[in-house]
Amino acid sequence: MWDVLKRPDIPASLRICAGTDGSVTQLLEVLTGKSVTVKTLEQSVIEATADVAELLEVEEGDEVNSRLVTLNVNNTVYMLAKSLAPVKRMPQAMRNDLMKADIPIGRILREHRLETRRDILDMEIVRNDFFGSLPVLSRKYKIFHKNRVLMWINECFPVDERWVVLP
Repeated sequence: MWDVLKRPDIPASLRICAGTDGSVTQLLEVLTGKSVTVKTLEQSVIEATADVAELLEVEEGDEVNSRLVTLNVNNTVYMLAKSLAPVKRMPQAMRNDLMKADIPIGRILREHRLETRRDILDMEIVRNDFFGSLPVLSRKYKIFHKNRVLMWINECFPVDERWVVLP
């Protein structure tokens, strides 16, 4: 899984963002020196299918917040992210922020002082219709809070010159 980050066509700043077990938003702001904005493309509460229930370790039919967002700097998309989160495991204030606002997940976790860990599950180069013909570095991970799955996230980073951000 980690070998993908050793490819010579992956810019160093993208390797840093994809390899972190912390906030990509915060790293992107440090790397670019600019604010990151979130644009929510889709957000809804769905019922957990058998596959989603297994992924999140919940019961089939449980409510799950499904969100698709982009992270942008100066109107340039740096990441497309899909997240699934069991509604019943989210503290109410976090749930409100996640479901009603364009706030990065890392910032939500920090603002609500949730102690979490991120376990990266998979990382690979794929194609993604959103980014057209560009190769995309996809990583999937889970965020745990109190040893239970709080979220599953799939982040897709386009592999191109936008990541050449360091002087």
